[in-house]
Amino acid sequence: MSKQKNNYYVVWHGAKPGIYSSWPECQKQINGYPNAKYKGFKTREAASKAFSDGHENYWGKDIFDSKLSEIERLKFGSPILNSVSVDAAWNTSTLDMEYQGVKTSSKEIIFQKGPMKDGTNNIGEFLAIVHALALLKKQNSDIPIYSDSRNAISWVKNKMHRSKLIPTENNKEIFDMLQRAVIWLKNNSYQNKILKWETQAWGENPADFGRK
Repeated sequence: MSKQKNNYYVVWHGAKPGIYSSWPECQKQINGYPNAKYKGFKTREAASKAFSDGHENYWGKDIFDSKLSEIERLKFGSPILNSVSVDAAWNTSTLDMEYQGVKTSSKEIIFQKGPMKDGTNNIGEFLAIVHALALLKKQNSDIPIYSDSRNAISWVKNKMHRSKLIPTENNKEIFDMLQRAVIWLKNNSYQNKILKWETQAWGENPADFGRK
């Protein structure tokens, strides 16, 4: 069963804190803003309460939310908080794709790319993992990377994407990034583990864009 889409977005720390009724409006306030703090809500009432309460009661609090029983959740263990989580978003109407990476413990955005035209979610997930790998290697960091995409994890391990995306005038940048990502994987080694984010046990990926 698909989740109800978030209709309101609270920005606690951003260019202009407030409540916004669309993701693009919210995104204008957080893109490029250091330590932005924001979250999506399904109702205006919930968003208003959250904005009034402050981010401390909401920011990062859903990492361990789960519909599983405690015994079932324990089978998955707990995520490693000293890590990077990545995720992608794909608009089924516009075909715009974007991705981001965050600190798992705080959801602080580390990098963000897009939106880019004529992409796919799998490509975004793949590029996000490679982006994180390259960044962490520059920082001499061996902390793990979480993704909730089995396809993207498989592509990275095989050092080759399997997308059937058709090139267009709009997605030249995406194909250039794909080529550079594959070249990087084939020419670099890394110690970082790439782990599956277990959404069923731990709640939404911390890098989720909050538009479901």
